[in-house]
Amino acid sequence: MKGVVYRGPGHVEVATGLAEPRVEGPRDAVVRVTRTAVCGTDLHPYRGEIPGFAPGTVLGHEFAGTVAAAGHDVPFAVGERVFASDVVACGRCRRCARGWHYHCPEVTLFGYSTVVGRSVAGGQAEYVRVPYADVVLARTPDGVTDEQALFAGDVLTTAYAAVADSGIRPGDAAGVVGAGPVGLLAAQCAVVAGAATVVVADPDERRRDRVRAAGLRAVPPEEFGAALAAAAEYGGGTVVIEAVGSAAALRTALDGAGPRATVVTVGAHHSDAMPFPAARAFAGELTLRFTVGDPIRLRDRVLALMAGGRIDPSRVVSHRLPLADAAHGYRLFDRREAFKVVLETGPAQG
Repeated sequence: MKGVVYRGPGHVEVATGLAEPRVEGPRDAVVRVTRTAVCGTDLHPYRGEIPGFAPGTVLGHEFAGTVAAAGHDVPFAVGERVFASDVVACGRCRRCARGWHYHCPEVTLFGYSTVVGRSVAGGQAEYVRVPYADVVLARTPDGVTDEQALFAGDVLTTAYAAVADSGIRPGDAAGVVGAGPVGLLAAQCAVVAGAATVVVADPDERRRDRVRAAGLRAVPPEEFGAALAAAAEYGGGTVVIEAVGSAAALRTALDGAGPRATVVTVGAHHSDAMPFPAARAFAGELTLRFTVGDPIRLRDRVLALMAGGRIDPSRVVSHRLPLADAAHGYRLFDRREAFKVVLETGPAQG
């Protein structure tokens, strides 16, 4: 079997001869992957930003395909089209019952070493074993392609979660810091939620052009606060979403927030050093919350948006490459020469 293997910072390779996964318990399934993607989260180990990330890890947590084998308790037949949540959770504990899948005692992420939980091989491979498949997998509906479906397993549901957790209401002014795939999809979700104004900040002119091509306003970060203040009734964004995961991005988001605004940070923060403008937050009576996407809880909502033609996440894909070219895809993505890379591992459906 072929799969994308992490060898160390700046070094991934497509290995051959990997052991093909198999069902190990009644809640396991094996999926034959047809489409998988490189996520911004994958760049953290690639850039050496996560000490202790184990070499030899098969990467990837965004994937869709068909069921190749299934345990007794898995409600999917061989050959059914499915996609996976990036979050692996048991679905039966008290936290899962409350919809807190990321806080399940068994939680982990595909292809992410032991950063979140126990190591589970990822989906940038021809086949992948899915634990708790009765919970982690979902059927891909007719009319939704395999490529679209993989977005419901992470990036689109993460963007949707940020907007949902912001409490946005029709007519609100929304700001988004970061014009990567999550930021751009969050901006589109804000429009669907009824935002009257959406302003997106990013330092990269190419990314700002992509935002404008989607019919949204884009500005450099230094112009973000003024742009939101001019556009919003209350002198700043009612809702601001930070989709980068850095101290500078969070500060930009807070500076763009209007009175009593909600700031949601959905970017993956890895540093404990986070200077926080407490005086600014107190004076503005701001609400700050951190959100991790939960595909298990939210995937049905985003599938409905896709099936209804309200959002097509495949529009953010800039490069479609065969699995054999994965290392090239990582290099392009790391250098911001690619916006979103999808790897093709077999004939897709839908």
